[in-house]
Amino acid sequence: MARDTNFYYSFLVLPADQRRAIVAVWDFCRAVDDAVDEPAADAPVDAPEMALARWRSELDACFGRSTPSTAQGLALKPFVERFTLPREPFDDLIDGVAMDTETRRYQTFDDLYEYCIRVASAVGLLCIQIFGYRDAGSRDYAVALGVALQLTNIIRDLPGDLRVGRLYVPQEDLRRFGCTEDDLRAGLSEPVRALLAHECERARSYYERARQVLPPSERRRLVAAEIMGAIYFEILTRIEARGHDVFSEVVRVPRPRRAWIAVSVWVRTMAGL
Repeated sequence: MARDTNFYYSFLVLPADQRRAIVAVWDFCRAVDDAVDEPAADAPVDAPEMALARWRSELDACFGRSTPSTAQGLALKPFVERFTLPREPFDDLIDGVAMDTETRRYQTFDDLYEYCIRVASAVGLLCIQIFGYRDAGSRDYAVALGVALQLTNIIRDLPGDLRVGRLYVPQEDLRRFGCTEDDLRAGLSEPVRALLAHECERARSYYERARQVLPPSERRRLVAAEIMGAIYFEILTRIEARGHDVFSEVVRVPRPRRAWIAVSVWVRTMAGL
């Protein structure tokens, strides 16, 4: 896992065994995502589908008796038994990534929500399994936080996604605010600003839901997830502070600020604040 990812500082607070497991899960999920997002330039048209089929076979090996054939699968397999990782979230992730090969537009938020659950909340459910959650309410927390993080990504990455022919903002929202895709390609305007303010408010609602459903008894156990959420919430607030301008540059949180957020969340959580 690269030091420049937004997850890096979240995982530093974990015990070594949990950290190794999280990194193995993250690397596996990243490789699955890259199979669709970053195919080779000379790859055949059906290369993403073929790659995802290979990753499904790799899951068979990770959860069965055969030996995985990739570095990611080999790293993941020992932790499947060690942390009793469920297979379903991995399958959901692959199904979600497959949606990127089939769906370029989402008509409603309900449609988009299904995508978010698969590509983000599924990973969150794997993470809390490694964190050793005990209260079933933590699953609701992982689902809500996963949606919040994915919505933040969608807002931040809107221009880049458009350049490769993808648009995750629901079509019903574009119609509501009188925006067209050409308006989005042209950059910030008042209708676009209003649209993005709406998307930011929706993301905020999922951060708030995650906060409300997190069982108090699980706060210390899930502190890494809380750090992750705080860093992504910082991205969201920076987008809002810029007047929702995601077009002039990619909104990022500098490393020193990420480190400060991680330390402050950890201290407050450990102190029971």
